[in-house]
Amino acid sequence: MHRNQTLYTFLVDKIPELTDKWYNSLSKCGDEGIYSSTDPIVIKQLKEQHDEFQLHFCEVFLLSQRDFNERFRPWIKKVAQDVKYQHTPLHLVVREFMKNRELYFTLLDEYISNHKEDVTEPLARVWEHVITSTFDDIIFAFSQESHQAAQIRLEAQQELINELSTPIIHLKGHNALLPLVGTIDDERAKMILDNVLEQCTKTQISKLYIDLSGVVIVNRIVGHQLFQLIDSLRLVGTETILCGIREEIAKGAIRLGMAFEGIDIKSSLSQALESQS
Repeated sequence: MHRNQTLYTFLVDKIPELTDKWYNSLSKCGDEGIYSSTDPIVIKQLKEQHDEFQLHFCEVFLLSQRDFNERFRPWIKKVAQDVKYQHTPLHLVVREFMKNRELYFTLLDEYISNHKEDVTEPLARVWEHVITSTFDDIIFAFSQESHQAAQIRLEAQQELINELSTPIIHLKGHNALLPLVGTIDDERAKMILDNVLEQCTKTQISKLYIDLSGVVIVNRIVGHQLFQLIDSLRLVGTETILCGIREEIAKGAIRLGMAFEGIDIKSSLSQALESQS
């Protein structure tokens, strides 16, 4: 009922005017992400994306709902994954969608005013509802795609953090150094166990120096994970040497009843390396 070739043609013809009006309404100051860019290339891309958006949106008055969604979704996905939009706060993107919705209501009023004899009041209300519901669907779909893109980005960043948290430094021969820094909580201890065991197995490390001089605190659970790491490394043929245990860590380990029996321990990394040279 809402599809109308004449309305579609009217809206498509208005796209250049619509894009100019929308772009001129943007705030060009402050941190508005992609919307405040002064880079001519970015501005050109922004306007082209807006034109493409309008072409897709106008098709809601021409295509079936299924065909409309199939043609529009790739645009939503592409823009949501664009790094420039990922660096633009989501509420600002939603604001621009809402501004465009108001522009369409203005165009619809103009069309109805020029076609009073053909457009009934019920039909006008149907078109208004179509514009409202379609923009709602677009905002929801964009937010969904943006969230998924953000999750992928966070997972990649977390993987990098994990790698940096367990930096195995390869030394001469099949020896390596694992310098641990900061607080080691339960989650990080488990991550160290998994990552270090995997890296030592993959690169066939025969001797691993674990430098604890930068560790702030070790609790019972973390100590257990450390012992488990040493035992696991022994099973894959990697000998471990602990070094740099700070006085407060040593006292805390004794209070917790941690026994470092059977583990090679040196007072410092330099002493450990000298004794093995």
